[in-house]
Amino acid sequence: MSATPTHALLGILDQCQPERLLCISSDSIPAVTAYIKEHPECELIETSQAPLPPELANQRYDLAIVADQLEQLDKRQGIELLAGLRNLSVSRMAVLVELSEAPEWDSNDFYGLAMQRDARFEKDERCLTLFTYDLAEYKTVPDWLNAKYWANPENFDRYWW
Repeated sequence: MSATPTHALLGILDQCQPERLLCISSDSIPAVTAYIKEHPECELIETSQAPLPPELANQRYDLAIVADQLEQLDKRQGIELLAGLRNLSVSRMAVLVELSEAPEWDSNDFYGLAMQRDARFEKDERCLTLFTYDLAEYKTVPDWLNAKYWANPENFDRYWW
């Protein structure tokens, strides 16, 4: 587990290697700044607007990072932002949130959005939680979901369904 949010986000960025990166934050994110210096070919789109303006909302990104936003939005707007990103714009997302500053939110809200808690970072009185979403790791394929259990060629011409 990473010791700081910057290290955790750098790990996610190095793993994903995004070509298009969307950052939704009121301030610049140090991990993103460091990553862009090392990977200038990555197209960085930054905004502090939530909900996203139409020109940003209707595009695809390899990764979205949301930080310092959910604490300022009401819960409905936050859910619409995260669900809209997940459903329409990205296959991977990282969200940094200080749950003590966002009293309407709890971990179950993020689990309900198909996210998982990756880490908690405590320093002084602050406690940041990192939630991530990756479509490829969202759900493992069960053993029974394959042609062996669905086709049943040995039963053809034997039964009427």
